[in-house]
Amino acid sequence: MYKLDPTPLLFESSRPGRATAVLPASDVPARPIDELIPASQLASSAPPLPELSELDVVRHYTNLSASNMSIDSNFYPLGSCTMKYNPKRNERLAGLPGLGAQHPYQDDSTLQGLLAILHELQGCLAEIAGLHAVSLQPAAGAQGELTALLVAAAYFRDRGEKRTKVLIPDSAHGTNPASAHLAGFETITIKSNASGLVDLADLDRHLGDDAAVFMITNPNTVGLFDPQIGEIAKRLHDRGALLYLDGANMNAILGVVRPGDMGVDLMHYNPHKTFSGPHGGGGPGAGPIAVREHLAPYLPAPVVGRRDDGTYYLDHDRPKSIGRVRTFFGNTGVLFRAYCYIRSQGPEGLLRVAQHAVLNANYLLQQVKDVYPVPFGGRCMHEFVASARSLARERGIRAMDIGKRLIDYNFHAPTVYFPLIVPEALMIEPTETESRETLDAFARALRAIASEDPQLLHDAPVSTPVSRLDEVKAAKTPILKWTPEAAAV
Repeated sequence: MYKLDPTPLLFESSRPGRATAVLPASDVPARPIDELIPASQLASSAPPLPELSELDVVRHYTNLSASNMSIDSNFYPLGSCTMKYNPKRNERLAGLPGLGAQHPYQDDSTLQGLLAILHELQGCLAEIAGLHAVSLQPAAGAQGELTALLVAAAYFRDRGEKRTKVLIPDSAHGTNPASAHLAGFETITIKSNASGLVDLADLDRHLGDDAAVFMITNPNTVGLFDPQIGEIAKRLHDRGALLYLDGANMNAILGVVRPGDMGVDLMHYNPHKTFSGPHGGGGPGAGPIAVREHLAPYLPAPVVGRRDDGTYYLDHDRPKSIGRVRTFFGNTGVLFRAYCYIRSQGPEGLLRVAQHAVLNANYLLQQVKDVYPVPFGGRCMHEFVASARSLARERGIRAMDIGKRLIDYNFHAPTVYFPLIVPEALMIEPTETESRETLDAFARALRAIASEDPQLLHDAPVSTPVSRLDEVKAAKTPILKWTPEAAAV
């Protein structure tokens, strides 16, 4: 199979004397540089920058972008991490000078438009959640988890209750126990039952008076809505504990059901998954949290308030607040995109988002389940978790091989080996923004891969500039800086 040459580094393309511009001759007398700049601030030698023409640079980055796999050019069935196409309109709106050119040190009176949007967004998120108050400060979903748990800790501390444990299902996202640990709690794992839902008996065994919060994702990471949620909330509340919702999967229930109506006390949003915003690459992100009324006094300060005369202000007068978790107003650029998405969709549009997400996932599930069995549930919400266990046992084809081979078919790999309760897991989430033709093409690729030569799959991807990488070495000993010595090796 034809294999592309990797795009050379800019340093490797460098040629002495080549430049992107030719400066005109100076019209003032030249003077030695050490007469203009103190010697202590002069470098001993010129920096080793590559010397290139403009065309060299343009082609370099154009070729790199063409090799990149992105949601703009490829289907991303990345389960439990909704990767849907975000309308470019929202990028343009969020970049309007009236929003993007504000300075955070301006007086509130000169930021009324910005504060009005943020205040309205707080109201939208509270309404969608069915909860009472919102903080827009957290900079990402995981920080939203941490912030919400700090709010819960402050609430119990204020009540004089010593609750030290956070209960977490074994199907939970890995950020849940990490956030609980950072917030100072001990984490307890709650088992799933044979149907992939919360094992209520195991929950009861661990639900003591020292339990502070139960962190649930609903729909959960195997794509199932837990209908026991009302009963779970009741058992928690009867023991004085709080129910937290990891909002990563809100894409499946927008406009269908509200977390607050399910008994949830606090939750976080991932705007980039549920609404609109940049996704991946480490941010910037946002992770707003919503809480019930009795938890509102502990939210991070400030929140955006509205006076009786209709003007907006940043409310710092919150004596029980846990304090700031982010500078200024949070990542407003991401929040603006979410606001644009919510307003442009409206209530009916948000409901269609969830309906189409669930429809697409179930359509794809039916296309592949005879080749890739789904251990939990014959139907799913917005995602499903298939298993390559039988392929691994019978043909030596593992979930990782399938994911890598999908790249040769121009599809991004789904999440593999998560959740841990499914062996050789392939977590697939098609999202509402994909067409039937795309879903059919993806199903054909999955079915074709299952019958391919196992050695071909072990070597995959074979059509990319770089074949399968040593991912452990790449993660633990990354080389992120060019040096002449490394280039010589």
